[in-house]
Amino acid sequence: MEQHDNISNRSDTDNKLCHSLSSRQVGMITIGGIIGAGLFIASASAINTIGPTILFSYMIVGILVFLVMRMLGEMAVLHPDSGSFSVYAEKTLGHWAGFTTGWLYWWFWMLVVAFEAIMGANILVAYFPDVHPAIFAFSILLILTLTNLFDVKKFGEFEFWFALTKVAAIVIFIVICVSAILGYWSLNPNISGIANLYQHGGLFPHGYGAILSGILIVMFSFFGVEMLSIAAAEAKHPGKEIRRSTNLVIYRIAIFYVLSIFLVLCIVPWTDKGLQEMGTFQYVLHVLNVPGSKLIMDLVVFVSVSSVLNTGTYISSRMLFSLASRGDAPKICANVTQAGVPRTAVIVTTIFSIICLGLNYYASEGLFFFFLSTLGAISLLIYLIIALSQLKMRKSLDKQGIKLDFKMWCFPYLTYVVIALITLTLGYMFVNEKYQYETIVTLVLAIGTVSASFIVKFIKNKSNS
Repeated sequence: MEQHDNISNRSDTDNKLCHSLSSRQVGMITIGGIIGAGLFIASASAINTIGPTILFSYMIVGILVFLVMRMLGEMAVLHPDSGSFSVYAEKTLGHWAGFTTGWLYWWFWMLVVAFEAIMGANILVAYFPDVHPAIFAFSILLILTLTNLFDVKKFGEFEFWFALTKVAAIVIFIVICVSAILGYWSLNPNISGIANLYQHGGLFPHGYGAILSGILIVMFSFFGVEMLSIAAAEAKHPGKEIRRSTNLVIYRIAIFYVLSIFLVLCIVPWTDKGLQEMGTFQYVLHVLNVPGSKLIMDLVVFVSVSSVLNTGTYISSRMLFSLASRGDAPKICANVTQAGVPRTAVIVTTIFSIICLGLNYYASEGLFFFFLSTLGAISLLIYLIIALSQLKMRKSLDKQGIKLDFKMWCFPYLTYVVIALITLTLGYMFVNEKYQYETIVTLVLAIGTVSASFIVKFIKNKSNS
């Protein structure tokens, strides 16, 4: 079946949206989706925990995410939709799957938006200690909400420059590290280089089993790349953007994550606790005696959290809009402005994020972090549903004799491999004491959402009868 990039491929509800994101904006939005504070700061914990083995964890997760994106891309090129995998899950697995996936995804990004605002506030408080962090957090959230309220092109432009700043920072970091390893960095010429990888217990200091532990640590960092299928639905040529961005995912992961962490391990011993004290990138720059490394990385991390907050508001509002358009959320959230922006969905999402900030600063910080614990396995559950949806949709298309020009490789074998790997990881999280609590909490949330889907379906059927 020949596929086209015109508006006829879009759903009726998506025709309400403004399809004006440019190619460069979509490209940077998808890059921004996989570069967060987790790379700049939180990767230090992963390095200190399992050492050089983390490189193999990053590579495995990178390949897994790339394959999931290929499956999602196959469906998205055929049917571009702002509801993306939630819509595909509903079409293939049933209403419960689309409802559950959509609401879990909205819940995930709504909480992430609040969390990123808190992280941004913590950075600013270090420089302005007399200002209460809540003022910064609410201000950051409200300012970036404004970029999502008026025109999708304005959001795209903000995110373009946010993402470009992150990319530039990583490229400069890579150049500095390579110069140091090759002996051209005069500020600290005493760098061991590649020998650092194996001088402190070898490549697998905690055994091969640590690879799986590393997968659990780094999986959260990669979640967000799937947003390209949602953002591309508002592009001028969605099919073209989905193909291009999906094919580039593996290169971006290889450069931004694997290469960056490889260079860190070549410069700093993985046992060095300074990584967690300062943050991965900042500590490496500190070791290399780069002037103003703290200020530089604080600025980069602030831009990074602002970028994730900005994109998270956009993505969660589009998912809420899609749910409302299908009758699975309040109808008011399906309203759009003349500019094609689901403003009500943006405002509703922001209100819930504000409530989370209020819980953190004025009610119970523990309650907010209890909510955050529900995020543990959501990414894996959503990737699993994407794989199951693609498996069923592709089998149906093959039976109908429909030919695709963008499809998953080695079907159905690679799809089965992905399903098996995700299921294995979820099972390991369930029995591992370190991850058991958050996995159980996430599964309880998922079961509750599935139950709600049957209630909503019953009400919809009764009203239609």
